[in-house]
Amino acid sequence: MASFQNAFIRNFIRSTKRLFFTLGMPVEQYRAGMEKMTRMAKMPDGITVEKINCSGVPAEWIIPKNAVNPGVVLYLHGGGYAMGSINTHRSLMARIAVASKTKVFGIDYRLAPEHPFPCAIDDAFEAYKWLLKEGYDNKKIVIAGDSAGGGLTVALMIRIRDENAPKAAAGVCLSPWLDLTSTGETSLTLAEEDPMIDLGSLKHFALFYSPPEKLSHPWVSPLYADLNDLAPIYIQVSSSEILLDDTRRFAEKAQIAGVDIQVDYWDKMVHVWQAFGSYLPEALEAIEKLGAYIEKKTV
Repeated sequence: MASFQNAFIRNFIRSTKRLFFTLGMPVEQYRAGMEKMTRMAKMPDGITVEKINCSGVPAEWIIPKNAVNPGVVLYLHGGGYAMGSINTHRSLMARIAVASKTKVFGIDYRLAPEHPFPCAIDDAFEAYKWLLKEGYDNKKIVIAGDSAGGGLTVALMIRIRDENAPKAAAGVCLSPWLDLTSTGETSLTLAEEDPMIDLGSLKHFALFYSPPEKLSHPWVSPLYADLNDLAPIYIQVSSSEILLDDTRRFAEKAQIAGVDIQVDYWDKMVHVWQAFGSYLPEALEAIEKLGAYIEKKTV
């Protein structure tokens, strides 16, 4: 049974969403709204933050006091490719770092619509190559991300394969956006269940990032990619969010392609519920599972 904290968060999001996000508002207001909504997230104790320039991409090391693993998590934040930042996701990255006993490398990839596809994946690929040049073992690098960042995680894994770069150890996705054509049935059937994301917003942000003719490009919508020869993938998704079908269809296709894929389905959770670790017991439980998976891949 879902916690009472979860019910409170669902109701809070449903009642306050329109205060921060109205379809069609200027992108600067979307970004400001996300910054305001994430200010309530508290950082865990024992975290060191170091800002760095990564081949021209602003980045930040999130280093937990308990870091013992030699690997690294390259984290790609969510926000529909048009909003979000290291700042909005610092608490989530820090909790993942603590749970995995592994340092996290978050980047501020360029945002749409000012910087549409392929800017985000170019920056992500540049960050990955930078880590390799810095001497990190590709077999101990985990790529992770939430929502659009989850889709970008898989897109980056596909690009790494396509360009014959050394494969990462694994990909970890939280409520990933894997189909920017928005054809999943749950975008309609779970519309009333999902208090955070709606189909109109998905389509709006998709066109910020990519012109219609490129929405099914494999580096935009990994659902339509050849998934052969990808590194292992772990996904957490709620059975109550409209992006559920993105994961369902992707997982089925990945299994057929022989990908080592694991999916955990959680009921009654909001989109990227892991970000509510300051208040939500299910978020802490999910992050512990994420941490255990990452730790296995980075030791």
